[in-house]
Amino acid sequence: MRDCTKIEAWKPADDLTVAIYQQTQALPREEQYGLTSQLRRAASSVPANIVEGSARESQRDCLHFLHIARASLSEAQYFLHLANRLRYLNEADAARLHQQTKQVFACLHGLIQAVARQARPPVQPVRSP
Repeated sequence: MRDCTKIEAWKPADDLTVAIYQQTQALPREEQYGLTSQLRRAASSVPANIVEGSARESQRDCLHFLHIARASLSEAQYFLHLANRLRYLNEADAARLHQQTKQVFACLHGLIQAVARQARPPVQPVRSP
């Protein structure tokens, strides 16, 4: 099992989750079980799936959870877009959170690529008879 806190993509994903939890405190009370809940769950799913993937035995299993993390990040990005369109977030906060999601996407993409390379079986050289 790997220490998830040493995985480069985990830290910005964790930071994004904390920022989203803090920012959603200001959302309207009627959104508590709607947009607030959906956004928080999508955001927290990203570092949680990185952690779960890091605990898996095989690289393929790890990769599966990293893909789920990426999908959850896309979902969170949409909910941030929606919160901004509904004017629940001001432009500066929306831009800051959007920038954080882009940073997490970049880190997660790099991690997925690295794990995918490790998950591929090694290529055996072809020998001539």
